[in-house]
Amino acid sequence: MSEHDDNDEAFAEETLIQAIENQLEADNPPAAKAVYNKLTLVGYEREEILELMALVLAYEIDAMLRDDRPFDGIWYEQALRALPQLPGEE
Repeated sequence: MSEHDDNDEAFAEETLIQAIENQLEADNPPAAKAVYNKLTLVGYEREEILELMALVLAYEIDAMLRDDRPFDGIWYEQALRALPQLPGEE
């Protein structure tokens, strides 16, 4: 992987984490704050929670682009509530 790819990946991760922080601050969707609180109660650190939530958001964005469809808020909230299990894990 080139340095450029590393920079792009870091930028994408920072952007996704910022999006999650914005959702938490706005309490929209409400599931974001509920999941954050749940994971905090069971011992996850803030950084780890944000990364898990960002992975769910990335998964949905990837599906949107792949399937050429709008954002599925219902699926997104369900996937957040399933954390710490990530989409695609059984």
